[in-house]
Amino acid sequence: QVQLVESGGGLVQAGGSLRLSCAGSGSISSFYWMAWFRQASGKEREFVAAARWSGDAPQYAYFVKGRFTISRDNAKNTMYLQMNSLIPEDTAVYYCTAGPTVLDVTQRGYYDYWGQGTQVTVSL
Repeated sequence: QVQLVESGGGLVQAGGSLRLSCAGSGSISSFYWMAWFRQASGKEREFVAAARWSGDAPQYAYFVKGRFTISRDNAKNTMYLQMNSLIPEDTAVYYCTAGPTVLDVTQRGYYDYWGQGTQVTVSL
């Protein structure tokens, strides 16, 4: 059984940084693609960043490029999201997701497994 557990969320002032972690357990093949999505209150869940097993050519949503960095430690089945220069618009619940075959990393329907989410709140 595949499980994903996020951690690292919290309250931070604008301009600050946070590092999210996502620890996975279960079948290794399930984690070929891993990604972060987020959902702000009253809005739809949206793509943030994704990385394949090799970690090369990560993909980012335009609104986090240059500020967020996705990385993986496959030996630990763990993915990270380093978030710098945070702004209030980054406030959301951040979800970790994974799947063996993802044709479009920005579309949540392609992912098979989801974590429970971790709250990130950015204050002025």
